[in-house]
Amino acid sequence: MAWNEPGNQGKDPWGNRGGKDQGPPDLDEVFRKLSSRFGGGNQFSGLGAGLVLLGLVLIWAFSGFYKIEEAERGVKLRFGQFHELVEPGLKWKPTFVDTVYPVNIQRVNRLTASGMMLTQDENVVRVEMEVQYRIADPQKYLFSVTSPDQSLSEAMDSALRYVIGHTTMDNILTVGRDQVRRDTWQELEGIIESYNMGLVVVDVAFKEARPPEEVKPAFDDAIAAQEDEERYVQEATAYARQVEPQARGRAERMLQEADAYKRRVVLEAEGEVARFAQLLPEYEAAPVVTRERLYLEAMEQVFSKTTKVMVDNDGGSMFYLPLDKIIQNQSGQAAPQHQVTQPAPSSQTRPASPQFDDSRNSRTDRTRQGRN
Repeated sequence: MAWNEPGNQGKDPWGNRGGKDQGPPDLDEVFRKLSSRFGGGNQFSGLGAGLVLLGLVLIWAFSGFYKIEEAERGVKLRFGQFHELVEPGLKWKPTFVDTVYPVNIQRVNRLTASGMMLTQDENVVRVEMEVQYRIADPQKYLFSVTSPDQSLSEAMDSALRYVIGHTTMDNILTVGRDQVRRDTWQELEGIIESYNMGLVVVDVAFKEARPPEEVKPAFDDAIAAQEDEERYVQEATAYARQVEPQARGRAERMLQEADAYKRRVVLEAEGEVARFAQLLPEYEAAPVVTRERLYLEAMEQVFSKTTKVMVDNDGGSMFYLPLDKIIQNQSGQAAPQHQVTQPAPSSQTRPASPQFDDSRNSRTDRTRQGRN
């Protein structure tokens, strides 16, 4: 019958009726009642205590088994003090004596730091950077600082603001992004090393950097101008690389042509000197004849390159000799002249006048005398 049934009105849960002595029952009385129900006596007390003790020992023994995963390391504390690091596998520890905290040392954690920051040239820029880290020393991670993740976040924010404060806005938005990332990484490692946080930074990623919305169009124009400048520089460099080999080739060719011309002129001059050296004995032996021969050779070379010759005579008139027509007529009449039979000279045929030959010879003599 339950204590709250109609027949138990006025009784409390321990079987006492309401009154001034209400309260929990005596423990000795409870044990005596249990002993009387199960046969009572000292024999049951000793056996029951042994069974209870054995059960508690078994429960305590089985409760000490635990498992450390492959990516984890266990930090074992004995009576609240660090004892050792536990490797992966199925392990056992004495409950209430040792406490083990598993820590994943292979997982890469991510943490983001962002905000509006002041640059070196007193401009405001919004920067967002992400740090990737993992736990290198589980003991230091758990017991060196109170909250290592929160401490890392504050250290990241401090390092980022320090680097941004020593960098101009143009570098942050354009060409100096990688330098900002590396400087922030270096500064962050210096901070966490002094705190012995047991963390190692895997990577720092520069995710975003932009000016305030009010001045964003002006900065976009400036960035576009810088990109155009870089493009023009690259195009000029490519053009220089294309033109420079061609110019070097032309210069080399001109040098070779000049050297060949120099050698040709030197050889021709040496040939002329040798030829005049051979003519010197002949000139000393017959100067008039030698001069005449040299003159005729020179005139032959001059007249061979021209088609018109003007000849002056003593009478004041000038003769025009169309050598090109004469040579053309002679070349055209050379073949028929061989086929035509020359007739026998008759008494009526007028002989060639020797006067023309005399006059031509006289002109030649006068020309030679005037030249001498």
